[in-house]
Amino acid sequence: MYSVNVPVPGRVRQLANRLHPDLIGFETVREDHSCLLKRLGGADHVAQLQHRAHRALEGTPAVEAAITGIDYFEDPPLGSAPVVYLAVDSPGLEDVHAALTEAFEPVDGLEGGDYVPHVTLARGGDLATARRLADREIDPIRWTVSELEFWDGTDKLPVSRVSLPS
Repeated sequence: MYSVNVPVPGRVRQLANRLHPDLIGFETVREDHSCLLKRLGGADHVAQLQHRAHRALEGTPAVEAAITGIDYFEDPPLGSAPVVYLAVDSPGLEDVHAALTEAFEPVDGLEGGDYVPHVTLARGGDLATARRLADREIDPIRWTVSELEFWDGTDKLPVSRVSLPS
């Protein structure tokens, strides 16, 4: 599966690392952190997927984003529950997501109107622990998203980057 992801600044990774001890009881804890912007599909025609994504993003300006808190999905449409995440507030990223859903079919229940920008921390743990984490206050982390990554989900690495002019 390929996707377009938003790389997050080191401050977001540092926050995730500080929260790590409280996530140990979860089934899976993410070690790499980014914000999934749009799933693109399988690997049959990687170059075509990449080209379509780059064309859909042509002229897209840099956008502002902020981590505003910790939250969770109690009953996610896929995978184990709950999913604890860092909430991302960014109308600009939501606009970019909408543009990508015009070029690529949205995944029902996850994209389009159901899309929630976030950085996953852990999944498959205790609901009470997820609630306690979501009650924590954190200082907002703001940044400018000036590039996006074309991500290879199989090899778990960026294949290319798309600059967003400021």
